[in-house]
Amino acid sequence: MSSSEFKHLVRLGGRDLDGSKKILPALADIKGVGYNFANALVSKLGINPHARLGSLTEEQINELESALKGVSTVRLPEWMYNRRKDPESGETKQLLSAELDFVVKNDIEREKAMQSWKGIRHSLGLKVRGQRTRTTGRKGRTVGVRKSAQPAAQKEEEKK
Repeated sequence: MSSSEFKHLVRLGGRDLDGSKKILPALADIKGVGYNFANALVSKLGINPHARLGSLTEEQINELESALKGVSTVRLPEWMYNRRKDPESGETKQLLSAELDFVVKNDIEREKAMQSWKGIRHSLGLKVRGQRTRTTGRKGRTVGVRKSAQPAAQKEEEKK
């Protein structure tokens, strides 16, 4: 490949990705795509995972783009997708970027409306997944020892 064919920016999944990165870390920069999912997708498509993203041909980039949009056509194992058994549709799918944010926000709002334990914790701004709250997760002003305006040496001189 000549240097003129190398693309420094590649548009995939609604993001401009760095063409100098290897394929797997570059795909993992897309929100909703992790390293393992990228590895499975690339190996299923038959693309060299050690190649640089900018050195891919236009056909390979289009193939990756269509695979990211319609992941169900690639036939990966169901446990690899980030949205299994969707409560509304019941299907398994892979969500990316803004769509993922929107669905997570709707899930939290649904939990709040149901007044479930998780929903109550979300609405109160507390930890949701069983983490400890005795010492961490504090918000607001710090509480502790109050420092005086004068150093201790000056106070002793005033007392004498």
